[in-house]
Amino acid sequence: MIIPHSKPTLNAADAKIVADVIKSGYIAQGKKVASFEQKFARFQKVRYAVAVNSGTSALHLSLLALGIKRGDNVIIPSFVCTALMNAVRYTGADIQIADIGEDYNISIVSVSRKINKKTKAIIVPHMFGLPADLAPLLKLKIPIIEDCAQSIGANYKRKPVGSFGTLSISSFYATKMMTTGEGGMVTSNNQALINRIRDLRDYDNKNDYKTRFNYKMTDIQAALGIHQLSQLPNWIKKRKKIAQAYTQALKNSQLKLPEQYAQREHIYFRYVIQTSNKQKLLNKLKSKGIHAASPIFKPLHKYLQLRGYPCADHLMSKAISLPIYPSLSMNAVRYVIKNIKAAI
Repeated sequence: MIIPHSKPTLNAADAKIVADVIKSGYIAQGKKVASFEQKFARFQKVRYAVAVNSGTSALHLSLLALGIKRGDNVIIPSFVCTALMNAVRYTGADIQIADIGEDYNISIVSVSRKINKKTKAIIVPHMFGLPADLAPLLKLKIPIIEDCAQSIGANYKRKPVGSFGTLSISSFYATKMMTTGEGGMVTSNNQALINRIRDLRDYDNKNDYKTRFNYKMTDIQAALGIHQLSQLPNWIKKRKKIAQAYTQALKNSQLKLPEQYAQREHIYFRYVIQTSNKQKLLNKLKSKGIHAASPIFKPLHKYLQLRGYPCADHLMSKAISLPIYPSLSMNAVRYVIKNIKAAI
């Protein structure tokens, strides 16, 4: 049996919806994009949404809308992919890397130590489907950009993630919670910021000239996104069912399993365990056709050769992400569990 670590959830209805758009001849940004924006804004319980071609583009435009420029500082966590660092560098701003907590989310203690008079924004990813604890971060009175790339559909204090920050972004890459192949979204309750982003998204047919971008989403992607969004609540239930099976079977093992936090709904984009024999377990699972992985490729502070990130370093040495996605069968889940137990 071969079990991939990640896999997009696509079906015949997705294919038909995409084919229908292609047959219509209207494939660039149009009515489907506008409809997707409206439906996604309602899903996150915010007023406005702008669809773009990637999560990175969504971050870039969000930073520009906030006026982030050379000489400013933006705080981001270390335990993420390089897309966040890239987006900040596109603006010319300086990056302050914060450590994380035991929940894999950005540490308020570390953030507080990084703040200075040049700090203009904090990007807060909700890692692996678990919302970050936003309340103490919001009290800092610094613009928050929520990164919901791994947490679309999760709730924090009974409200959707993405509805708390000054701006929020989502990614629809192939293996995210839902997909448009590539794609992203910016959401906000601030109309002025959204208007700036909508203006910067497209360079053509403008009365004035300034640097703008070609960050548009196509109607092909948007049609797929609309259908995927309608299925997301059911997919989250499936992810929770798989996570429950892992937890029940492995709770008495020597592994550290994902924790639950009050008023922070975990929707299990990843099911991340910790072990003192990380590489040994990865190798044994791979030998059985099970593709587990490190939850991130490399902490950002390692790229920059920075020191002083004890939690990120500790978790990177122990964390393993197990296969979890809506199309993963319970038979496959039992196979993963059986081989983990055999390996440890």
